Parts: sequence; C-alpha cells; structure tokens
Amino acid sequence: MTAYHDTFGQPLLTFPDADKSPLSIRAKALVFVDPRSRRLREELERLAPKALPVLIHGESGTGKELLARHIHRASDRGGLFVSVNCGAISPTYADAELFGYSAGAHSGTASSRAGWFGSANGGTLYLDEIADLPLAIQTKLLAALETHEVTRVGAAQPNPVDVRLVAASSIDLAQAVAAGKFNERLYAYLGEGRLTLPPLRERIGDILALAEYFLGIYSHRLNLAVPLISTQAQQVLERHDWPGNTRELENVIHFALLVSSGDEILPEHLSLPSAADTLEHIERQLAQALEHVDPTALAAVLTRHLERLHKKA
Repeated sequence: MTAYHDTFGQPLLTFPDADKSPLSIRAKALVFVDPRSRRLREELERLAPKALPVLIHGESGTGKELLARHIHRASDRGGLFVSVNCGAISPTYADAELFGYSAGAHSGTASSRAGWFGSANGGTLYLDEIADLPLAIQTKLLAALETHEVTRVGAAQPNPVDVRLVAASSIDLAQAVAAGKFNERLYAYLGEGRLTLPPLRERIGDILALAEYFLGIYSHRLNLAVPLISTQAQQVLERHDWPGNTRELENVIHFALLVSSGDEILPEHLSLPSAADTLEHIERQLAQALEHVDPTALAAVLTRHLERLHKKA
C-alpha cells in the first residue's frame, strides 16, 4: 500500500518503506501542490472507489505506480495489489507468467502456479508498460477481463477470477493502436477510467515539496541535520527540465546532501546547469557554429530576408 501523509498543506503519496529503501528505478513520492497535481488528485479520488479499469499515462519516473497503489487502497478490493513490469516478462513465458500453468505444463514444472492474474484474484492487477505485452497476450488478457476466467497453460478448464486492472504506459496507446502495436478493443476497455500524470517539468509547484521530502529522508538516514535549500538552489531546481522526473530529483537531492558541507544546499551542490550556465553553453555553441559559416553567404541570406520583410511592409 501507499502511505498518505501531508506536506506543504497537501497530501503526499509514498511507498510504506520509502524512508528505508535504496535508490531505485521507481519514483518513491508524489505530491499534490501544483494546480495540475491538485486536479489530478480530484480525478484520482473520483475514480479510485469505482469498479472500473484505469489507464494511467505518464513519462517514466513520474510515479504511476503510486497512483495505482492508491487506487487499490481507496477501493473496496480485499485481495492483493500485484505489480507487474510487462517489459520484464519474456514473450516466451508471458502466457504462463500472467495466467499461470498446470503441473507438467513445462519441463521441470512439478507443481501448478496461479500466475499474476490468479495472485491478484479479489484484488488489483497493475500492469506497468502494458504495451510491451505481445499482441496475442493482449487478446487473451482482454478475454480474461471480459469473461472473468483464465485458463492456465496446460489446463483443460478455466478458473474464475475477479481482478480489477490498472494499467500504465509511457507511450500514447492511441498511436500504438493506429500503428497496429496495441489491441484496439483492449484500449477501448481501458477507456472508462483514464488518468494523465504530467511530467515534473509541468508540475513546477511540486518540485520543492518533493525536494524537501527527499532531503528529510536522506538526512535522517545519514544522521545529519536537515539543511535549507538556498533561494538560488530553489531557482535552479525549478528551472531544470527533469527528463528523469521524480527519480532524477531524488538522485540530485541525495548527491547534494553528500557534497554539501554546511547547513544550506547551494546551486553548486546540485550538479545541475543554472540558467546562466545554460545561456553561456548556448552562446558557446552558437559561436562555434558561426566559425564554420561563410560570412559572405550569411550576409547574402540576411540581405534576402530583409528584402522580403521590406516588401511585406
């Protein structure tokens, strides 16, 4: 389950062991300070109690699994929350991994296995990067969801299942459908409940709240006093594009805490380009590019452009 705390006057979603777990590939916190995040939270709370499948779209590292876990926690599902990374499933064994297998179905399988679907019976099945599933498995997944039955590999009879599906994708599934890479009917099945988790660069109001949260976690873990984040460092954090989203922010804050020596985090501790650094870098690149341009040719292009402007005037 996720833990629901309060920070900056707004809820904070985390994993229960977030203060103990090491750096990982998943985002470990999600806040709702930014106006876009607050609207997302309203939609999240509206969908969570309903018995609907949910599709979450968002870039890698934004915290899609945190939303999925909260949906399960806020529902009336009494079973387990089962999280599956579809990209990590071998296409050869995807059928058995998801739907289970009977004893003797494969060489060396002396016992049966329920599979992820069976493990989530009565609960919620979270399929991260659902588009990574082979098309044949997507078709079987849809059939299982519609009939509430799964047939294990090697079994003659189906088993009843009651599973709520929460799926996530970092790609546009509508485009995947158009390209023939995703099952159109499965996409329609997921259409009743859809959430979009914006990237961190579009939720600027969340950045400092998350930074303070990670600063508190790692300060406690390292037995250090929690330093302040200087105004200049705050500006650098808010101006960065965060291509790695929350995961990248966590790494940056952890590094800053390790290299800072006082009671304040400064821009140089963040290992991020400041606005001035970025401008200087652009100027250097432009100067280098102009070194390879024929001045006469450049002057001719500018002259023609000015002549067109005069004609339009």
